Amino acid sequence: MEKIIKTGICAYGMSGHVFHAPFIHVHPGFAFTAVVERSKHMAQERYPDVKVYKSVEEMLQDDSLELIVVNTPNYTHYEYTKAALNAGKHVIVEKPFTVASKEGQELVELAKSKGLLLSVYHNRRFDSDFKIVQQVISSGDLGDILEAEIHYDRYREELSYKKHKEAALPGTGGLYDLGSHLVDQGLQLFGMPDGIWADIRIIRKESLVDDYFELVFFYDKLRVRLKCSYITREPIPSYQFHGRKGSFIKTKADTQETMLQQGLMPGAPGWGIEGIHEWGLIHTEKDGEVIRKYLPSPKGNYLEYFDGMYAAIANGAPVPVQPTDAVNVIRVIEAAFESSKTGSIVKL
Repeated sequence: MEKIIKTGICAYGMSGHVFHAPFIHVHPGFAFTAVVERSKHMAQERYPDVKVYKSVEEMLQDDSLELIVVNTPNYTHYEYTKAALNAGKHVIVEKPFTVASKEGQELVELAKSKGLLLSVYHNRRFDSDFKIVQQVISSGDLGDILEAEIHYDRYREELSYKKHKEAALPGTGGLYDLGSHLVDQGLQLFGMPDGIWADIRIIRKESLVDDYFELVFFYDKLRVRLKCSYITREPIPSYQFHGRKGSFIKTKADTQETMLQQGLMPGAPGWGIEGIHEWGLIHTEKDGEVIRKYLPSPKGNYLEYFDGMYAAIANGAPVPVQPTDAVNVIRVIEAAFESSKTGSIVKL
């Protein structure tokens, strides 16, 4: 690739170490050039050529950087994204985009006014399991969908060692963290609902942040339930869809996060490929014939997001995740908190 996009990452915690640096490093169109690490130099141990800055503000003064990844705590996303745009950089923001939808919309308008690209890293769109879900829904094999349920459950009774994730700060808790994935997937599949009902709770001992939620999206004839609990030892299927012609049931089985945590680089043998025992079950009818079989999932690949970001910066293509989509995710989260507080359906 003729153009190499020099990139800086704002933090090297799990997000930077696992979900961003490996992809920027292996992609031929990007150079992992700079990172912010205030005390440790862990990034340089794996990427010796990377330059380490002590603050985001200092890194933004590096004129060689064209792209900045804002992957700091959620409540700082607005501040650092705004600063990066004002410094003339394209920006990838880790999900959730911002704490408030009005902040996100302001950033969308700021990027547009400066002729810069802004995208949000909703990487779960590129999971193997979500890809097969999209294929099944768009195929029409289930007929009109009447009921859908998407889960993102964990078993984590103990509080996280990451103090910023357990502190009662704006944008913390399960709905902003894992829920942003579920909301984004629901909106990608079915669009913005007419209304939303929510039950958001704290169920772990001594927790200060929400760790259980159930959201219901209301459409004309369709109901979509999004659920998450941090205390689910035996998880149920992550995806359940029921239509007039058939059903599709699927467990969450994308392998990429596990492989990244093992230290493997994107593109390693078997990357993003599910085992046969993890394929989704479709039960439907075609031309009078009942079909009940397991469907292989496409390969999961977060590198596709970075392919899209490169094409946007280098060739003027659309960004892989539109920031307006991410604003809508925050709008839904805001409505969910209102619904949970009032016990009513909130119109959107």
